[in-house]
Amino acid sequence: MLAIGSPTTSIRTNTTCTALLRELEQIWNDIGESDVDKDRMLFELERECLEVYRRKVDEAANTKARFHHTVAAKEAELATLMALLGEHDIHSPIKTEKRSASLKEKLASVTPLIEEMKKKEDERLKQFADVKAQIEKISGEISGIHPVNDAVSSTTVVEEQDLSLRRLNEYQTHLRTLQKEKSDRLQKVLQCVNEVHSLCGVLGLDFGQTVDDVHPSLHGTEVEQSTNISNSTLEGLEKTILKLKTERKARIQKLKGVVAKLFELWNLMDSSNKERNSFLRITSILGSSESEITERGVLSTEIIEKASAEVERLSKLKASRMKELVFKKRSELEEICRLTHIEPDTSTAAEKASALIDSGLVDPSELLANIEAQILKAKDEAFSRKEVTDRIDKWLSACEEENWLDEYNQDHNRYSAGRGAHINLKRAERARVTVSKIPAMVDNLINKTLAWEDEKKTYFLYDGVRLVSILEDYKLTRQQKEEEKRRFRDQKKLQDLLLNQKEAMYGSKPSPKKSNSFRKTNGYGTNGNASMPPTPRRNSLSGGTTSELLTPRSYSGRHNGYFKEMRRLSTAPLNFVAIPKEDTMSYASLGGSSEPESPPQG
Repeated sequence: MLAIGSPTTSIRTNTTCTALLRELEQIWNDIGESDVDKDRMLFELERECLEVYRRKVDEAANTKARFHHTVAAKEAELATLMALLGEHDIHSPIKTEKRSASLKEKLASVTPLIEEMKKKEDERLKQFADVKAQIEKISGEISGIHPVNDAVSSTTVVEEQDLSLRRLNEYQTHLRTLQKEKSDRLQKVLQCVNEVHSLCGVLGLDFGQTVDDVHPSLHGTEVEQSTNISNSTLEGLEKTILKLKTERKARIQKLKGVVAKLFELWNLMDSSNKERNSFLRITSILGSSESEITERGVLSTEIIEKASAEVERLSKLKASRMKELVFKKRSELEEICRLTHIEPDTSTAAEKASALIDSGLVDPSELLANIEAQILKAKDEAFSRKEVTDRIDKWLSACEEENWLDEYNQDHNRYSAGRGAHINLKRAERARVTVSKIPAMVDNLINKTLAWEDEKKTYFLYDGVRLVSILEDYKLTRQQKEEEKRRFRDQKKLQDLLLNQKEAMYGSKPSPKKSNSFRKTNGYGTNGNASMPPTPRRNSLSGGTTSELLTPRSYSGRHNGYFKEMRRLSTAPLNFVAIPKEDTMSYASLGGSSEPESPPQG
């Protein structure tokens, strides 16, 4: 195709126009047109040609303007799309179109780019729509306002003037934040629901009804139904948990009171293990904290009502057996007093209590409470006396060793090679060490007792007798006993001297036989059992009496007939060596006196 205005086109056009003009002039000549008419018609012809050229130029100019407008519109559209999508490529056709010579080339290069950008725009709009739909959905779940559908409205898309990747990343970051918050909320909701389930199980409540009151989705059965994670749901769950914990605490306190009452009644009534085992499930909560009580139904109203009914039944049975319970508690009080050597309160003695109950003057429950108070008082007093009573036990144990040692020393066969003799010999050595500590032990006990009396502002009584008096009497008796032994040793030396004088005057005679009057009846050493001391007993000479060391047991046995136990820890005096009758007569004639005087009674 030849370009308009090219030389070849001009030559061809001029040749054609010249030939046509010549043909037109020939026709005019043949017609006989005048020169004026010819000039006029040529002028018209030139004018018409000019108009045709002008019209063609105008049409070409309009076409060029349209092309310019189209190219500009396309470039503007491309620029808008690129700005909307955030595309800023330095090699874009907008910057290179200045180097293009033709508008059609510009249009041809911009059009496919616009189509490509429109496709990107559609894809980007879908991405934005998907992200914003998820954001809107999760935001609605968090706020508790769910949208009608999951699609994003067209208004939302149109209003979005930035479809760049940067803006898309911002939405995606926001979406991930919301997704994490949703996951955290869902986890918290599930934890709260599990806690509600556990509390409902312990309290015996309907879990479904409890969570339905908060939100139906928490106990929904439909698969497509999602768990509500709104603030109102979380607040409702927290309030429900707080309410259930408060109820659990109240029931625990109530049940502990019932169980404590059960134990009290069981102990009073001597209930069998079978009766107690039926409530073993709830009695275990006494030593458990709230968080450790997780067994299902252990705090249900049925369990509490069952335990309360048992308390009511035992209370009625207790009323019918109150007299027996009073006697039982009184026996317990007397046993505590017996073990601690204190006098029980006589106002609640068995005879008086029985008479008061039978007469109806005293409520058995009040009497029982009075005895229980006396038991607590006796236990407290026993605790305060423990340091002194421990020292008393050590002293009594030492007295028993002293008693055993005295009887052991009186045995003439103690050094024989019999069975168990070496055991008794070792025990005797230990007993001598123990006995040597008795005076200091008694003095320390007196000091400790006096300190106790100063602190308590009352006498320390032991089975109704003041302990200090017993100890002072013991010290006095012990001193008398030591004096008695000393006089006896002097008399024995005098006897030996008289015997020696008699032998010198009349010659020696066969040695008198050893007296068999002293025999062990309990076998303190002959049977090899050195751990059992012999039974204390008194030995006497004819017409004589023995001195006796008064311990709290023997002393209280003399002064208080309430207890049957009267253990006397006495020390038997040493016997004279038995002398034949004829020797005794000789001794009397030579010495001018009768048998040695028996030791005075201590």
